[in-house]
Amino acid sequence: MGETRSPWGQESTPWHQFFVVKAPLCTPTSQTEWSRHVLEVLRQPLESGTVTVSRAARQSEFPARFQLVAAMNPCPCGWAGDASGRCQCSADAVQRYRMRVSGPLLDRIDLHVDVPRMAPAELRPDAAAGEHSAAVRRRVEAARAVQLERAGVLNAHLDQQGTAAHCRLAASDQALLEHAIESLQLSARAMHRILRVARTIADLADTGPIGSAHLAEALGYRGFDPRAQGAAA
Repeated sequence: MGETRSPWGQESTPWHQFFVVKAPLCTPTSQTEWSRHVLEVLRQPLESGTVTVSRAARQSEFPARFQLVAAMNPCPCGWAGDASGRCQCSADAVQRYRMRVSGPLLDRIDLHVDVPRMAPAELRPDAAAGEHSAAVRRRVEAARAVQLERAGVLNAHLDQQGTAAHCRLAASDQALLEHAIESLQLSARAMHRILRVARTIADLADTGPIGSAHLAEALGYRGFDPRAQGAAA
């Protein structure tokens, strides 16, 4: 394999330094333990689906669309918010810990989900099972087919014009969205992402237009701000 000709000029570059990302799953666990600089590098590909590499001779762009699934603890000890009350972290310590993830990066993550500790009874072999993965897959495949037929792309890839055309709200729901944007101090980027998530929720429910319940659920995924939660009592 050796070396390959550099796209920037006469220099040769080891072959493994060039890569093309084709919609894989990126899963950085405990993202607050990663270097902030490393996490910030994700902002451009999350927004544009590309990575731009600049050198003195020229600039090249590579496809880099991926799905990001990241996890973080609520505080340094990991117990903030737990019903046991065992967290002893101060509010300042929790704030410093959570500020390791920047607002602009959080803004580009569509679903913020709090995952509390499961009760021991829920781990029993005879505990009630959730929906089977096969049923979920069929619903997802049907929703994807609807999206591709409607717009030619998945909801996540709608541009601003496509979002306006395919993610319309009733007047009362539009007012609710605008109020939520002001209350939660969210950006225009976040508003468009909320609309696309609501459109996807409606597609999964196979209900046609976006309804109030779909919008409320999409807003709920933005209600958890890791930077704003206090330490457990």
